[in-house]
Amino acid sequence: MSGVRKHSVTIRGHRTSYSLEEEFHAELTAIALRRGMALAALIGEIDEARARDTNLSSAIRVYVLHTLMGRAIA
Repeated sequence: MSGVRKHSVTIRGHRTSYSLEEEFHAELTAIALRRGMALAALIGEIDEARARDTNLSSAIRVYVLHTLMGRAIA
């Protein structure tokens, strides 16, 4: 497994960052491609749906896990 890497993205007009292991980031990118959407748009959906007491990186990991398990949440 690879180490955690920081990524930056602009969602809804503001710059933010998230940290993911490369395996999670690769799968997140693949999900966006399968859905025919930009990675930033998918991250925006995840950000919009997450509980405010959950950080974005954790919300992304849970989204990827649920998607792989066939239980997409966004």
